[in-house]
Parts: sequence; structure tokens; C-alpha cells
Amino acid sequence: MTEVVQGGGRGYEDPWPPVRGDYHVVDPLSAVAVVTLTSPMILRGCAIFGQCKTENLGIEKIVANVISNCNIRFVIICGLESKGHLPGNTLLALHKNGIDDQGRIIGSKGAIPFIQNIPPEAVRRFQDQVEVIDCIGIVDAEEIERLIDQCSRQSAPYPAEPFQVVKRRSVPAHIYAGDADMTFGSGVVMDASAWLVMQVSEGG
Repeated sequence: MTEVVQGGGRGYEDPWPPVRGDYHVVDPLSAVAVVTLTSPMILRGCAIFGQCKTENLGIEKIVANVISNCNIRFVIICGLESKGHLPGNTLLALHKNGIDDQGRIIGSKGAIPFIQNIPPEAVRRFQDQVEVIDCIGIVDAEEIERLIDQCSRQSAPYPAEPFQVVKRRSVPAHIYAGDADMTFGSGVVMDASAWLVMQVSEGG
């Protein structure tokens, strides 16, 4: 069961983050999340850090995890870009311009910059809750940690409840093929709405 503590409490879902991904949680009370793009880095002082190599599903996971924690007021984008996908450019474009009626991220130069699994309200909350800092190309962990410390000194939690994109639910060990969004073969399917990959059950 999800516990949300706000108003003098933690200000984030428990457990947090709600969406799995290629990241490391450091201190959920920190004001800073860091996206290191394709560069593996180890950072201190932030709420969460991790890589992002895609301009669609990866971006969605970042938004979902950030807006479910009201303590996070800054997102630092650093490291080297993923060629073709350009998730750094896309995340900057999403924060600045939002999405159009088809879910396309306005102004992104990425190959497939579409938001499909989170609502427009989540994008607007992301735009309002955080300041995005462009450090694309910087791979010096100490420089990023100094920026984390600087941002942490000038912030207060976002004055609202955590925004829950993912409604937690009990997940069966097997799902039926008709419930899946994508099939990978060998009985493995994906439920994209929950970002889950599971085994297909053939039974009724």
C-alpha cells in the first residue's frame, strides 16, 4: 500500500520512486535529481541520479519519478548525449515547450519524441515543479556535486501533494496475451501502461 506523507513530512510516495529504471536513490529529501544521459557517474547529495538513453519511455520515467517527490525542485542534465535519440535535448524541450495534441514533445530533435504513458497534467506539473539545468557535456562528478549543493541551499518543497502517475496495484506473476501492449517472443510481453515486462499465461 502506498503511503503519502506531506505537510511537514517526507513529501513523497513511500516506497519511492514508483517507476523502475536505471537509477540510484541517494536521499529522497534532497531537492535535486540528476540525469547523466549516457555517462555512468556516481554522485552524492542528490535525491536520485541515473542514465537516460531514450527520448520517450526514458523521459516518461523521469517525469513520473520526479513529480511523485515534492522535495525535488531541480533536475540537472549532464553527461554525453545519446546520438539520434537526444534525450537531453528532449527533456529540455519538454520542460520548455510541453507536448502537442498528439503527445509529441514540441521542439525536440530526437527521433521519436512522444509521450504516451503519462497525462498532460503530469507534464504541466513537471514544468511547474522543477527548474531544469542544462549541463549536457559535463562529465566531471565533482562539478555536478558542487551544483547539487548550490541548488539544495535555495529550495523548499513544492507546495502540493505528490503527483502519482502510476497507480500502484498488485501484479500477478502471469498476464494474458490480450492484456499486453507489446510482445517480445518466447512468451514475454510488456504492459506499457505500468512499465512491466512479464510472462504470458496460456491458461483461461
